[in-house]
Amino acid sequence: MLEHPTLEALQKLKLTGMLRALEEQHQTPDITRLSFEERLGLLVDRELAERENRRMKNRLTQARLRQTACLEDLDYRVHRGLDRSLILQLSGCDWVSLHRNVIVTGPTGVGKSYLGCALAQKACREGYSARYHRLPRLLEEFELSRGDGRYGKLLLTLSRIEVLVLDDWGLARFTPRQQRDLLEMLEDRHERRSTIVTSQLPVEDWHATMANPTLADAILDRLVHNAYRISLTGDSMRKARTSLNQSEQ
Repeated sequence: MLEHPTLEALQKLKLTGMLRALEEQHQTPDITRLSFEERLGLLVDRELAERENRRMKNRLTQARLRQTACLEDLDYRVHRGLDRSLILQLSGCDWVSLHRNVIVTGPTGVGKSYLGCALAQKACREGYSARYHRLPRLLEEFELSRGDGRYGKLLLTLSRIEVLVLDDWGLARFTPRQQRDLLEMLEDRHERRSTIVTSQLPVEDWHATMANPTLADAILDRLVHNAYRISLTGDSMRKARTSLNQSEQ
């Protein structure tokens, strides 16, 4: 007799996980073998699981990752400098809780962006917030925000993201103003948040891409010295996958 009003009450309270679990229990013939506490525990566990799934989906939506990437799907068949032990270590996301950075370098097509997105996706699954940005467009956004009064708000937003992905670092020489924007952003995040950077250039060449050497020193000091470095090598993954598929046919 209480079935219908109870379901309505769960719906009003937005306890959709418990609602679905209770409906399933009503359709399970031997559910009465369980005690009240056991059945209640199942309802609560379902609600907790569904809430966490919704939070994770929301984090992934907010991250706006460029690729649907997952560490478990990394392709180790092609030799490109991927260290399984390091990837396994990073998959635990201790580097995020310790506010360390990750730098991924290598030529075009070897999977830098995919790896960066995969690390950010794993962080989202572990409960951290993340956000993907192509650095050239972010630098343009800094310039626009300076003109319309959003500059401070943009910096504040970036400072709160627990894992920030900066893709395509160093495609063009940084101007002094761009360097100041980078320094402000990285200073807010230094030893408070984690940053993933992907670049075609080896780290040793980054200093030469910056017009102001003093600002360059400050930027690299905040970004490089506490970072895990992954240097990918080899040909484009698209070419490698085509060769592997042909050899398997």
